[in-house]
Amino acid sequence: MDKRFFNMFGLTEDQAIALLKTPTEQLAAPTEHYVAVSHLINFPTERSINALIEVVQNPGSDLYDRITRRKALESLGRLQVKDALPLIGSCLGDEDCYTVENAVWAIGEIGTDDPDILEEIAQLLDKPNQSYRTIIQTLAKLNYQPAAGRIKKFLSADDPSIKSAALSNLCRLTGDYSQISEVVAFLQHQNVNARRGSIQDLIDANYYDAIPQISRCPVSIVFRLRGIRLLADAGLAEGKVSFASVEPYLDRVIRDRPDDLDLVHEYDQKPTLDFVINELYHTDFGRCYLASKTLLELYLDEAPDALLNAWDKEAHNDYGAHYHVIKLYGWLRYAPAYDLLVEALGNTMPQFQKSRAAAAIALGNLGDKRAISILKDALNTQIFDLKYASLLALKELGDTTGNEIAADDSDWLIRAKAGAIVADS
Repeated sequence: MDKRFFNMFGLTEDQAIALLKTPTEQLAAPTEHYVAVSHLINFPTERSINALIEVVQNPGSDLYDRITRRKALESLGRLQVKDALPLIGSCLGDEDCYTVENAVWAIGEIGTDDPDILEEIAQLLDKPNQSYRTIIQTLAKLNYQPAAGRIKKFLSADDPSIKSAALSNLCRLTGDYSQISEVVAFLQHQNVNARRGSIQDLIDANYYDAIPQISRCPVSIVFRLRGIRLLADAGLAEGKVSFASVEPYLDRVIRDRPDDLDLVHEYDQKPTLDFVINELYHTDFGRCYLASKTLLELYLDEAPDALLNAWDKEAHNDYGAHYHVIKLYGWLRYAPAYDLLVEALGNTMPQFQKSRAAAAIALGNLGDKRAISILKDALNTQIFDLKYASLLALKELGDTTGNEIAADDSDWLIRAKAGAIVADS
């Protein structure tokens, strides 16, 4: 489990529990109980677990109380507290559908073969206004075969994320993969949530053949990379995936060039430079990739100054735009951006982690050999994409000594990449 984002406020266990026990009227902000509960995931102790259980046992009517209780259910699930299953199961009948969703998810994380709990979850499929996607995923994950018939009705759901989940998880429950191509097709849906969801559904179905299509899906690198890595890990265990079969797609995703994606958006007329720059801030990364492609094709000369202005105004503090601007400076081979890229490479703030790998690739694109030692240092990290990107960048700069550092890496994909680079050199 990647816990890089769990402790962003740096609370200790004692501080988190004390904050949780502070009366609402004495809090500096109404969200502080939620913050406290979020932090207890870092402390799998009896004290923390009891504090989380107490939150679930004492529901409040205030919105912030409900949000905190939902988070406590999630944390109990992440900590896989089996003794909490009866309590979590009692939340399946809650009036708040989001509390129900988190209870279902937590049960899926903890795991159970209790037919009464599983049937109660399955019955939620007949209840209006529920989080059907999570319910379907959990029932299939726990291999509750009696739910298959009830899941089938969601094959005609209007919500593409629910339909995709139904298709994928029926494949898991029945072993019939004849309709899996419909899930793959959602990788090109106009709705970004449908695209992201379909990647998860292909992971759940262990559909290794979708790795090439996932690599070209226009969503954030985070979703594509996670999908390919999880499918590669599962496929390796089953003897169905080798590094050679997955390497070109990992390379493609880490380099993350817009020309290597199947974009789902287009402009009906030539956009202005200001419009394209503003698109780099879009929450749908499909639009950001189209903007990057447009800058490189239509505004090659104007792009460096426009990006610098955007950086100074806001992009330096917007993690999405930050990522895209970093990549663009590499493709533009804009040498004055060297120091900016080095700074991004070493930025350890959790929300800017994508930009570190982007900076490594960009430094490789610049061709400045001063970056070699910095990139070799970057290999000493637990962040997969940063290590992989640094290996690619070092190869671009003509240095293969970094492969010696990565040769004994704990991740088989990093070890294999280092070995492949040595074999090619």
